[in-house]
Amino acid sequence: MRHKSVKKPSIDFDLRQLEIFCRVVELKSFSKAAEAVFLAQASVSERIANLESMVGAKLLDRLGRQVVATRAGKLLYKHANELLDMKRRACLEMENFLGIKKGEVHIGASTIPGEYILPKSIGLFNEKYPSISVVLAIADTDEIKRRILHGDFDLGVVGSKSANRELIFKELWNDELVLAVPRNHRWSKKGEIDIKELSNEPFILREVGSGTLRIIEEYLGPSASKIIDSLHVVARLGSSTAVKEGIKAGLGVSILSSRAIETELETGSLKTLQLKGICMLRKFYLIIDKRRTVSPICRAMLDFLVSTSSLFRQ
Repeated sequence: MRHKSVKKPSIDFDLRQLEIFCRVVELKSFSKAAEAVFLAQASVSERIANLESMVGAKLLDRLGRQVVATRAGKLLYKHANELLDMKRRACLEMENFLGIKKGEVHIGASTIPGEYILPKSIGLFNEKYPSISVVLAIADTDEIKRRILHGDFDLGVVGSKSANRELIFKELWNDELVLAVPRNHRWSKKGEIDIKELSNEPFILREVGSGTLRIIEEYLGPSASKIIDSLHVVARLGSSTAVKEGIKAGLGVSILSSRAIETELETGSLKTLQLKGICMLRKFYLIIDKRRTVSPICRAMLDFLVSTSSLFRQ
């Protein structure tokens, strides 16, 4: 008696499963992926298990605290990204066709533009486009560039360019770094001082890797390390706000973005000086990933930031 052959079910999956799977691969963690896709960790684990069952192969391995793709997982990840990108492009083309300007635009910004310029700009944008919600995240420049390329942010605003050919940079705003001192400091009436005078003054320095510290090092040139080493550093603080509060409390003096201390200069709680012979200027840039299709709401924000940049240019 011949037995009927049982046809093996064909491999199948849906785009939501692929989206979750890709996030686990990229973040190397079920818990981080769960946060990224707004699901409980148990739900993510269940969906990955269902996907592996439908594919008929193990897709992920746990290696200590990290989750990595198997060979089958790497193959699926490659095609999943292509499928998700096709879905993204289809949605954007439909939105463009229908003229939709409603939803969320995600922006990543470094500290100074993110805390001191963009909030005002977003307020004006919201008056013009009340149906578009802006989600702003503050991070360091390298992190923003990485997340732009990863697709987490629609656009970014940072204080330096990079050689990455997949990113487009457009100049937006100017900024100047100045020496900030308390209002009752003995230098408060001076217009400028020689940089050598800083060596004996209590100095508050930004953390290693900050954009402000990077600009200082660039302008000081080859002697930067020697000058910074000669400073009487009393603290290294992780934000411009913390540095400002430290100066006001009499902890020391510091070099800050003029953007960060506009309110303090207006109220007179801080005073600024120039360093003789040194003018530390920088620019802030709008960045996007040129590989990705720009959505109508992202285009609205891009055009708005460019068209109103003169309002926030020093």
